[in-house]
Amino acid sequence: MRNIESMQRLSTRLAFLAAGMGTSAWAALVPFAKSRMALESAELGLLLLFLGMGSIVAMPAAGMLASRFGCRTVILSSGAFSCLVLPFLAMASSPLLLAVALFLFGAAIGTLDVSMNIQAVMVEKTHGGALMSGFHGLFSVGGFIGAGGMALLLWTGLSPLAACVIVAASIGGVLCWGAPHLLRAPAVLEETHPYFAVPHGTVIFIGILCFIVFLAEGAMLDWSALLLSTDGLLTANEGGLGYAVFAVAMTIGRLTGDRVVRYWGRRRVMVLSGLCAAAGFFTAVLAPVSGIALVGFLLIGAGASNIVPILFTAAGRQKDMPAGMAISAITTVGYAGILAGPALIGFVAHASSLHLAFGGLGFAMLLVAATSRLYLVLQT
Repeated sequence: MRNIESMQRLSTRLAFLAAGMGTSAWAALVPFAKSRMALESAELGLLLLFLGMGSIVAMPAAGMLASRFGCRTVILSSGAFSCLVLPFLAMASSPLLLAVALFLFGAAIGTLDVSMNIQAVMVEKTHGGALMSGFHGLFSVGGFIGAGGMALLLWTGLSPLAACVIVAASIGGVLCWGAPHLLRAPAVLEETHPYFAVPHGTVIFIGILCFIVFLAEGAMLDWSALLLSTDGLLTANEGGLGYAVFAVAMTIGRLTGDRVVRYWGRRRVMVLSGLCAAAGFFTAVLAPVSGIALVGFLLIGAGASNIVPILFTAAGRQKDMPAGMAISAITTVGYAGILAGPALIGFVAHASSLHLAFGGLGFAMLLVAATSRLYLVLQT
């Protein structure tokens, strides 16, 4: 029995690793797509919306599919489909074809994201201890492998199409490795449910907190370099160092998070994480020199690392909605935060300043810390 549980945990980690690889592989292709079709920045930004649109359209249905057919079927089919679509991102010869490919790729990744988180919740319940942070940590590791591997393949002189084929094959290999011990039977989850269920009760509250954290993560990805370079703390070429520090801190935080949660408890970790992330935002905004600003980004990554895994665990344990539907809902809402983040930060920065926008995120993380007690009472 222990061996089966161990293999289920390994299979879940491999699913998260594959999803991280697939999600990040596209990042290295963006410059090639822009030059291949001679796209303006505004045109490219519009096309990138199709990636998020595909995910948001597919995510609400993913919980129902996992409940009806089992996590194994949905994870493997969506993972395989993402591998098939990935090369078309390098082949698309027109904006229309690229938009279609991005929409389909986003739908596949979104479905994989929801189904693997349902798998994670079920495995964590069976195990009886904290595992979610470690699962999400493997997603971050996959992100480094996917982006780094794609960049390395392109650096050696391979064409984008050849590099995509190799990365897609690697993702397929990881999924095949984990396939035997993914959850098969629909009964492991719940009985079948409608295509979409309107979030209600505790799920709405968890979704709002997810939205805030994902919004902060999206802002870090798109605006951290500009914050550093605008103040002259770093040059434009060095600006990406801020996000790198954030990403490394988040990865380490998630890989060690399960041990921390088991020792401190979810409620305390949630509060401390929110305070840590808030302190990081305030430090980054007020920093007089680059070193202090980078410390701020490190605090943001460390603080934000375990909040989302705790929220997914809470979604799986609440009683207001079936776990599959709840996870679909908060994943969709959270992903909307990633999409809305860049635009919202840009609007605030245009109306006032980028510093005020990042300071606002600090206050939002304080809100996460302050309200965590309201719903974690039943989760500790």
